[in-house]
Amino acid sequence: MSESSQGATPVHLVPERDYENWIADAPAHVRAWAAANGFKGGAGKYLAVPDEDGGLGSVLVGISSPVSLWDTGALAKSLPAGDYVLVGDLDREIAEAAVLGWRLGMYEFDRYKSPAGDAGRLAVPDGVDAVRIAALADATMLVRDLINTPANDLGPAALADAARQLAEKFGAGYDVTVGDDLLKNNYPAIHAVGRAAQDAPRLIEMTWGDPSHPTVALVGKGVCFDSGGLDIKPASGMKLMKKDMGGSAHVLGIAHYVMAMGLKVHLKVLIPAVENAISGNAMRPLDVVRTRAGITIEIGNTDAEGRVILADALTRAREANPELVIDFATLTGAARVALGTELPALFCNDDTFATDILDAGTKVSDPLWRMPLWPGYRKMIEGKVADITNAPEGGYAGAITAALFLERFAPENAGWAHIDVMAWNVSSKPGRPEGGEAMGMRAFAEMLTRKYGRG
Repeated sequence: MSESSQGATPVHLVPERDYENWIADAPAHVRAWAAANGFKGGAGKYLAVPDEDGGLGSVLVGISSPVSLWDTGALAKSLPAGDYVLVGDLDREIAEAAVLGWRLGMYEFDRYKSPAGDAGRLAVPDGVDAVRIAALADATMLVRDLINTPANDLGPAALADAARQLAEKFGAGYDVTVGDDLLKNNYPAIHAVGRAAQDAPRLIEMTWGDPSHPTVALVGKGVCFDSGGLDIKPASGMKLMKKDMGGSAHVLGIAHYVMAMGLKVHLKVLIPAVENAISGNAMRPLDVVRTRAGITIEIGNTDAEGRVILADALTRAREANPELVIDFATLTGAARVALGTELPALFCNDDTFATDILDAGTKVSDPLWRMPLWPGYRKMIEGKVADITNAPEGGYAGAITAALFLERFAPENAGWAHIDVMAWNVSSKPGRPEGGEAMGMRAFAEMLTRKYGRG
């Protein structure tokens, strides 16, 4: 982002519903150019207006009401490289959305290829919370980068290293339990899922903040690649499984934001990191796996492994006496069938907590949709030879039964939210390139900021 507006091209943000009034008061050459190009000020549409010498004089951008940060998402890469500045009497909310959308539109995953080229740089206007914008943008970039990195470069050990680097950046406590030490320290479910992989399973823990503040625990599914195990996936189902650690990327993104903003919380981050692989000691169908909570799990399908590792991590989170527990996971195809790829499913045990999350998501253009923890389906997760099964028969209500499974390990006396997320853009849209994506992360950043405030 540009910090200076000197010599920058002016950008006019024009509310879609007020375009006719705005254009009527514009200079004659702007009105003529807009008319010649058929520009009507639609939300997310833009028009580059020449100056008297034929150069770039200004840019008109239509914005929606309420403003969406994606209204400016395409501009950084669509406009000529150079410096730009927002002009006019701007509402702070509109300006911040425009700046963040522009910043997210600059993203490019170039770890393995040359960058596409320079992007347009937007000056941060006076009155905009630059610290918050930077925290949200950097957190989103972190989530995208982690998910986009292939499994040969981001296995459990590398994911743990990424968490360690984040902890060191903000002075957080860090610990990791690896391999057979998971058994010694009573994390048998994590070990059972990940023991077949060459890259040993582990539980990653990060702690930050004043212990006198309310404890917020973030739990993220860290399956760095999911072959399906012995119930192996077909090639089409396995192709995108580098993104199966998307839940862990999301909680690291939220943790980055919380620490960068200095929110008044005692933060606990827990990531069970595994690869669901196949070898002679792989977890088998109808094995019975023990958990840290003492609940036994009958393995109905080895490809429903995410909820198994989350069982131990949620139990560990519960031991921290948290006020809130939030888990993110790329957990079920059923949630995608119900809500599509762009809308995360929210399950929550507290109506007020759920309302706070949904309101925050609407505010920051990061919606979620609440689904029910329907008690009538609890019988579906009952095991035949163990307490519960990880794969109920029949396939109905798959997202709900997965959430009910996790509910068995969630704290009873704290707010708990489970987010079943795609974590992937299946196609490119303004500000959101195809690939790894933070979905629901900004909603929780906003909710936590409102609830606990900055230090």
